[in-house]
Amino acid sequence: MLCNSEAMCVRGRTGGLGRQHPVLDASFQQAIRVAARAAKLNQRVTPHVLRHSFATHLLESGVDIRSLQELLGHADVATTQIYTHVMARPGLGVRSPLDL
Repeated sequence: MLCNSEAMCVRGRTGGLGRQHPVLDASFQQAIRVAARAAKLNQRVTPHVLRHSFATHLLESGVDIRSLQELLGHADVATTQIYTHVMARPGLGVRSPLDL
């Protein structure tokens, strides 16, 4: 199965000709739960947590706020700036278990 950026997936051996279907939210959430369980993570992992971690890590890596706004699909940069406020408060940012 192949998916594009609009969460449409292609199945089958036809090379995807006319056989697209949307990924159901519940299916995606279940896949995340299964992966978190397999990774033996003790924290609750949701698609929103992954999105927030993604944004926070990019900002911490020096990606500019406008690029992040585009990646996240925010219409207003003020929405994206919420991530900078979380980073400014020690202990509240999302930390990766790989950042030891």
